[in-house]
Amino acid sequence: MAPKASEVIGLAKDKKVEMVDLKFMDLIGLWQHFTVPLAELKPEVFEEGLGFDGSSIRGWQAIHASDMMVVPDASTALMDPFNAVPTLSLICNIVDPLTREPYSRDPRHIAQKAEKYVQSSGVGDQIFFGPEAEFFIFDGISYETTQHSAHYKIESTEGQWNSGKSTETVWGGPGVGNIEVPNLGHKPRYKEGYFPVAPIDSQQDIRNEMCKALAEVGIYVERQHHEVATAGQAEIDVRFNTLTAMADQLMWFKYVLKNVAHKHGKTVTFMPKPIYGDNGSGMHCHQSIWKNGKPLFAGDKYAGLSDLALHYTGGILKHARALAALICPTTNSYKRLVPGFEAPVNLAYSSRNRSAAIRIPMYSPSPKAKRIEFRSPDPSCNPYLAFAAMAMAGMDGIENKIDPGQPLDKDIFSLSPEELKDVPKMPGSLEEALVCLQRDHEFLLKGGVFTRDLIETWVEYKLEREVNPVRLRPTPMEFALYFDM
Repeated sequence: MAPKASEVIGLAKDKKVEMVDLKFMDLIGLWQHFTVPLAELKPEVFEEGLGFDGSSIRGWQAIHASDMMVVPDASTALMDPFNAVPTLSLICNIVDPLTREPYSRDPRHIAQKAEKYVQSSGVGDQIFFGPEAEFFIFDGISYETTQHSAHYKIESTEGQWNSGKSTETVWGGPGVGNIEVPNLGHKPRYKEGYFPVAPIDSQQDIRNEMCKALAEVGIYVERQHHEVATAGQAEIDVRFNTLTAMADQLMWFKYVLKNVAHKHGKTVTFMPKPIYGDNGSGMHCHQSIWKNGKPLFAGDKYAGLSDLALHYTGGILKHARALAALICPTTNSYKRLVPGFEAPVNLAYSSRNRSAAIRIPMYSPSPKAKRIEFRSPDPSCNPYLAFAAMAMAGMDGIENKIDPGQPLDKDIFSLSPEELKDVPKMPGSLEEALVCLQRDHEFLLKGGVFTRDLIETWVEYKLEREVNPVRLRPTPMEFALYFDM
């Protein structure tokens, strides 16, 4: 049973909590928060909420309709491991103070509606997600864009580009700070970071500390390792969970990793493609549906899948180009989604073949392990919206018995253009993905899970705040190509 308000308040007193941090999601995908003294956390707050000004929250209402309420979810109560003052953290839903209805642009509410849609359909009572969010641990970053200049620079002692330096700057620990040492030369080569031991992998200890901090907030870690790219690309795999709970955990995941890195004088980014010429960071999403404690994706069809799983796959593939606007939602996402490179852009499915957009993992013969793995998403997404959208696409496939077509059991990267001409592809830019979403979003509106207002707001925000600012600005590469024309 989920804890009650009185149990949460009792926990706070047992832990000698002094402050309560109320976390919630903006539309684009970052946690927001404000903090109140423990005395403000009365039982009625879990029903009535606390008011705040939402006028500056990205993607929310204009200033004339900005009053909002946060309503804490008692089941999310955890001690925040990064505050000096003992602090209880609660994830909140957003409620309109006038109607007392859930706010239609609250991403967490949309995730909850998607779960209820699966349950109300009678197909299953649980839908599970297991994201593999890759990330980079850098030593530092600087960037600037003005009307007359632009630059970015990544600092990483692991970076292969630093192999020619005579000295390098390393973190000497708390109280010591950065120190200069001789360049010892052990740096992962481009695309060779998967996965040599120390000293080439220099970040084992910090990843282990991240795993311990994740365990403190109730996240079960399955493994951690260096990823393919140079300069500290990493992956920490966590156990799958139900849709909303997994989105909650992914937000904790990002929060924990960023704060552990910060404590060590380093920085973590989930930007999909920060380094040119090396692998970007994806977020492969494992998905399955269960009912009455039994897995529904296991069967006697291709790769041990059921008809239901194949139809779910068909729905994902059919709507993947529209999904791109929510699962690969940045202009930078499409520097990872490039044909012929590491990210799967060809919309096909296959067992074991990692060049397909959807892979059927074959590690275990157990029906409980049967799932699909959608490999195109990246960790810049808002997980509540991304998971909800994928669930709705899969459900559309089940409801309409969408045939995913024949599997493509070849190395897609080795196929000729003629062989690939009939295989649909992910969009080549965020602008193209937004057009696809505008054309294909009826499946998201079923059951009132998404609203037209939210989709229109998402498209408008992305065009005005991201697509156009990037499109309007010259880049250093353009100067290299065209200055002397």
